[in-house]
Amino acid sequence: MMEPHDFVDDRENLAFHPEHQGEGDKTDLDRFGPIIYTRLIVKICAPMVRYSKLAFRTLVRKYNCDLCYTPMIIAADFVRSVKARHSEFTTHQALSKLLTELGPHMVAFRQLYISQHSPKPMFLSCDHPLIVQFAAKEAQVLADAACIISPFADGIDINCGCPQRHWKPLRGWAMAEGYGACLINRPEAMQEMVKQVRNQVENPMFSVSVKIRIHNDLQRTVDLCQKAEAAGVSWITVHGRNVDERHQPVHYDAIKIIKQSVSVPVVANGDMKSLKDVENVHQITRTDGVMVARGLLANPAMFAGYEETPLKCIQDWINIALEHGTPFTCFHHHLMYMMERITSKQEKKIFNVLSSTSAVVDYLRENYGLQ
Repeated sequence: MMEPHDFVDDRENLAFHPEHQGEGDKTDLDRFGPIIYTRLIVKICAPMVRYSKLAFRTLVRKYNCDLCYTPMIIAADFVRSVKARHSEFTTHQALSKLLTELGPHMVAFRQLYISQHSPKPMFLSCDHPLIVQFAAKEAQVLADAACIISPFADGIDINCGCPQRHWKPLRGWAMAEGYGACLINRPEAMQEMVKQVRNQVENPMFSVSVKIRIHNDLQRTVDLCQKAEAAGVSWITVHGRNVDERHQPVHYDAIKIIKQSVSVPVVANGDMKSLKDVENVHQITRTDGVMVARGLLANPAMFAGYEETPLKCIQDWINIALEHGTPFTCFHHHLMYMMERITSKQEKKIFNVLSSTSAVVDYLRENYGLQ
């Protein structure tokens, strides 16, 4: 069994390591740009509605998460509304305030900043590297959103994977409104989105990625990914299910074929709940990265090799959440996920109905010695 914080790198050839490479020896991993370190597998926190916000991103970064995504944001709302920008995107407090105040003038601000500094995003915090995921159906709207966000993030991701067909709160807009997984059947629209962001965001280090599901006919997915590559996409995240599948087994063999069909990095997504699962998926698919959602909710220390959430991680969450002023419902729900594997049925009956931050903190102090 792997010890916490251990990670095996099976690359014996030094040419795979950036510190031993010349300019002409770049690998697929280098295409991630400044986001990649020297790890074999880039470990990514998925975009999660309500959950992958600043406080949780801060937590998982403490436990070997290399890259974080924001929750999905509707690009049209983000461009149109200062209120939407303020509520949907949060990073360092000073940057969030600046984004709200300068929204309509952000393109000019971005150009001024890049002209006076090296071509890197402006970071005053450790919420980095950061990808903002947008849902969009019009290329220019997405490009406008990317230009607004570019000083505050490392890149944007285009949601081409949400499978929801009918209206449901928070997610029902997707396929019913032409967003999400609809785009895997509109490859030209997706290509145009990538091209417009590439053309209009001046920072050459700013990434443009896509997250997709697979087709029943895998050749259609391969064609889609090759078109995305031709348009200039930075990497492709593949959730290994089709739009009609929810809890069925993930088609890792399909992800492997996609990886073999393109030269840009590919990230595998779906049903990884431990670091051992990450290793197994990598062995099957040979992808450059893995993206995890529910596995990290249940165990934010998963990427550090812990089989269940350690008490230290729970204490870290308490400290981070209180520091960030995390609303009680979000604070509590995260703890319910984290403690699922370490609490008895009777304990859950008590803990899950607590109704205030002070009650939760008191319970954890009295029963687990946490402060």
